[in-house]
Amino acid sequence: MMKLTPESVLVVACDSVGGIGPKTSDRIHVSGEFVGRLTSRVALAETLSVGAKPFLIVATLSVEPKPTAASVIKGIGKELHAAGIDVPILRSTEKNIAVSQTGIGVTVLANVARDLLRVGKSRAGDAIVAIGIPHVGSEVRRGEMSLRIADLRDLNNLSKSQQIHDIIPVGSGGILKEAEVMARDSHLDFETLKPPPRMDLNRSAGPATVLLCSVPRLACGKVQSLTIKPVTKIGALVRSTNG
Repeated sequence: MMKLTPESVLVVACDSVGGIGPKTSDRIHVSGEFVGRLTSRVALAETLSVGAKPFLIVATLSVEPKPTAASVIKGIGKELHAAGIDVPILRSTEKNIAVSQTGIGVTVLANVARDLLRVGKSRAGDAIVAIGIPHVGSEVRRGEMSLRIADLRDLNNLSKSQQIHDIIPVGSGGILKEAEVMARDSHLDFETLKPPPRMDLNRSAGPATVLLCSVPRLACGKVQSLTIKPVTKIGALVRSTNG
């Protein structure tokens, strides 16, 4: 994030994927459309979760224009539609060298009024709740089909609720890392639920398959009403021992 003007902030988020796609040398075989959807979902989630509005998508695709790049762009378009976003997609593809493994990157540029930036809004006593179960690699497609991973519709529903304070998408760093980031942004400490939840808080959540949100402890039920995905209370935010 960087200040554009005294009143507005530029938010930039990106994600990349390699070795996952429809090509012969890919380690995990899925369609280009699926790769486009999930890769753009990460970058979109990171901008939308802080209240920013995307105005440009940049797709840097290390694959041939057709059929692979065209399929990836189709997936990005589907993810934008799911989020209710209509913005241009600037793209670059590999036109000179034949490639046998998929490699793509997606960058989202967004902006937000400084007073609407959704960072550091959590309060002491808030519960931290996870929406979705961590999935990574070949698990992601199954998780999507079985409605066990978070998506942009969940994020939109959470963002509209005044009872939700902060939202953070969880990726490869895992739930515990992002819970500690959420706490630090609000000058608080994170305490894991006792006994701890039956979920590996250090496991990679891959392409933002989990959303964390902070909510008043007595309003935890509100989160479950906003999604059909699994909801797990993982801990709470408390006043920092460092003052």
